[in-house]
Amino acid sequence: MSPMKTLSLILAAVILWLLSMGFFIVDERELAVKFWFGEFERADYEPGLHWKVPFANTVRKFDSRILTLDAEAERYLTLEKKNVIVDSFIKWRISDVANYYKTMAGDERRAGQRLAQIIKNGLRGEFGKRTIQEAISGERAEIMNVITAQIEEQAKQFGIAVVDVRIKRIELPPEVSGSVYDRMEAERSRVAKDLRSRGREAAERIRADADRQRTVLLAEAYRDAERLRGEGDGKAAEIFASAFQKDEQFYAFYRSLDAYRNVFNKQEDVLVLDPESEFFDYFKNDSGRGK
Repeated sequence: MSPMKTLSLILAAVILWLLSMGFFIVDERELAVKFWFGEFERADYEPGLHWKVPFANTVRKFDSRILTLDAEAERYLTLEKKNVIVDSFIKWRISDVANYYKTMAGDERRAGQRLAQIIKNGLRGEFGKRTIQEAISGERAEIMNVITAQIEEQAKQFGIAVVDVRIKRIELPPEVSGSVYDRMEAERSRVAKDLRSRGREAAERIRADADRQRTVLLAEAYRDAERLRGEGDGKAAEIFASAFQKDEQFYAFYRSLDAYRNVFNKQEDVLVLDPESEFFDYFKNDSGRGK
């Protein structure tokens, strides 16, 4: 190969290399900033292929997607001067890459530290206005709305858009949770004792009512039984009287036999009577009259 051809090939390769260095690609998930010898020049690049001057221009790219900052758990004082441990996180993205680079030098860690400080200040102020009960249960959503509005306003000056701010957990420090748990246990014990006393009172009332109903039922049953027994005895007496009137001699004979049956129902029974007594009249003759 002649020197001329070799030189041409080398020159073509250098030109291609320079041309390749004169273009840069911006992805849909990226934001780009172009510099002229280290000085900021332009940042309004759409996704696609763009031109730059080799060696004079440099390009720096940043992630345009939503980023998550997991802030460290911090202690905050409530209105009643009690400590709570709050763990939170922030969802954010770069909204103005030029302003973001100028204020944060394009440093994501620095931006995270700044946002973390903003949310800490906001949470400190909001928890200081509320009691533990209000912060944990009643006004948690309101705290998030206020903090989000505050961070959004302050983050705009850094070219950052805050998408969401959330509290992951709110806990009591060990030295506080012990006393809180003791107070909760005492309260639950008081409620349990109150419920037990009410239960015993209700049980006594039910038992007394049951005893009263039992006494009433037994009295009514005894009354009805005595009435029926009286009616039966009266009916029996009426029948006996009617039978006696029809045949007095048979009735007397029947009563005597019944008396004999009741007296002499066991072999070992012994009865000492005068043989001439009226009890033995029917042993003498069938009329029951002595001869």
